[in-house]
Amino acid sequence: MYYEVSKRTYPNKRKDLNKLHSLRIQSFTTKQTGNKTEPKIEAMKVDLKPVLSDYYLDAQQKSSQRQLSLSLSALIDEDEIHVPLNLCLVLDHSGSMEGKPLSTVKEAAIQIVERLHKSDRLSIIIFDHQAKVLVPNQPLKNIPDIKQKIQTIQVKGGTAIDEGLKLGIQQIAVGQKNAVSHIFLLTDGENQHGDNQRCLKLAQLAAEYSITINTLGFGTTWNQDLLEQIADITGGTLVFIEKPAQAITEFAKLFNRLQSIGLTNAYLMMELMPKVRLAELKPVAQVSPETIELPVKLEGNYFCLRLGDLMVNRKRIILINFYINKLSPGKHQIASVQIRYDNPALNREKLLSSIFVIEVESQTSYQPQPSKEVREHVLTLAKYRQTKIAETKLQQGDRLGAMTMLQTAAKTALQLGDKQGATVLQTSATCLQSGKELSEGEKKKTRLASKTILTT
Repeated sequence: MYYEVSKRTYPNKRKDLNKLHSLRIQSFTTKQTGNKTEPKIEAMKVDLKPVLSDYYLDAQQKSSQRQLSLSLSALIDEDEIHVPLNLCLVLDHSGSMEGKPLSTVKEAAIQIVERLHKSDRLSIIIFDHQAKVLVPNQPLKNIPDIKQKIQTIQVKGGTAIDEGLKLGIQQIAVGQKNAVSHIFLLTDGENQHGDNQRCLKLAQLAAEYSITINTLGFGTTWNQDLLEQIADITGGTLVFIEKPAQAITEFAKLFNRLQSIGLTNAYLMMELMPKVRLAELKPVAQVSPETIELPVKLEGNYFCLRLGDLMVNRKRIILINFYINKLSPGKHQIASVQIRYDNPALNREKLLSSIFVIEVESQTSYQPQPSKEVREHVLTLAKYRQTKIAETKLQQGDRLGAMTMLQTAAKTALQLGDKQGATVLQTSATCLQSGKELSEGEKKKTRLASKTILTT
C-alpha cells in the first residue's frame, strides 16, 4: 500500500530534511510561450517500487517489525541521447603481472577503448610502487595513439594501489561534467608499498564527488577486504578474475553494465513517522545487484542515503528494517520516500522524483499477508551475513563454527534458487569439515557467492 504524491501537493513539513539536503530545488524543465517562460514538471525518470513485508499490523501488538523493499531503476526515453562515459582505467603493472596476466589485461583494455563512443572520455593510469598517467583525460579522438600507448606497458616494481587511485581520481575529475564517471581499478597483489587506510579515504572522496570505483582482483593474492570496501563505499562492483583468460570477458561485462546507466548521483531520502524507528543494528542494506551494508545517519526522523548510478532495466534493490509501535485500528502513514538524481543525458542536476507515501493497516483481527518478494530479499541479505559470520569465525580459529555457518548460508542460497552459489558455499564448508584449509581462490569465490547470484 503506497501512494505516489506530487511534490506540489505534499505538505511542507520537512524543515529538517530541507536543511539537510536542500530539497527546495526546482525540478522542472521550461517551455517558451511567447515572451514568457512557464514551468513544466519533468516526466518521471525513476521507476520506484516500494513493497512491505506485510502491509497489515496487529492492533493489539505493542511493536511490529517490518522490512521495506525499494526497487529502483532509470526510465529513459528511446530518443534520448547517449549518456557520455568518463572512464579511467587504473592498471597494476607490477612485476607479478609479467607474462600472460599483463598481455590479457592490455588486450582487454584495448577492446574497451574500441567500444567507447566518440562522445566518451578516457584516461589511463598505470602503477607499480609509483603511479604514472599513461593517457591524460581526453575525448576519444585518437584511438590508434591510445592503443599504441597501452601496448607499451611493461612490468615493473611493486604495488601501491593508493598512488594509482589518487591519480585516477585526479584525472577522472577533469571530464566529470555531464557524464557517468567510473574507474576500473585492477590489481593482482597486496598493497605492500601503499597505505590501505589511504585507499579507503580516497574511495570516500570519490563517492563524495559521484565517482564510482569498480575493483578487479586479478589472480588469487589480492586483498579481498580492501577491494570490496573500495567498491562498496563508491557503489561499484567487485570482480574476481581468477585466470588471465577471464580478463577480457570480465572487462566486457563491467563495460556493458556502464552502458546501461541512465541516471547518476542518486540519493534516497526517507522520512519516518513518529511511531516508526529503524532497527538498531545495520537497518539498511542493498541486496541487488550486489549485497552491500549501507551506513545510515539519522537526523531527527530523516535520513539520506547515496545510491550512485541507476541503470535501465536493471534494478537496484534497497532493504530497510524497522519497527512500528502500536497503532489504532485503521490506515496509517508510516514513511515517505523521494529520490534525488542527476540526468547527464539532459545536462540536469538535483532533480526530484515524486514522493511515495507508505501506508499500513492496523487490524483488530490481524490477518497476515507476507510478501514473497520481500522474503527473498531478506534471504539474500541473510546469505551475505551468514557468510561474513563464517569468515569471522574462521579468522578466530573456530573451524566448526565457520563450517556450520557456511552450511547455513548454502541452504539459504538454495532457498533463493541460487544453485551455483550454494555449491560454492557448501564446497567451502566441506573443505573445512575435512580438515583442509581454504585456498585464497576458494575464499574469494566464497565472498563473491555471498554478495551476488552467481552466473556462468
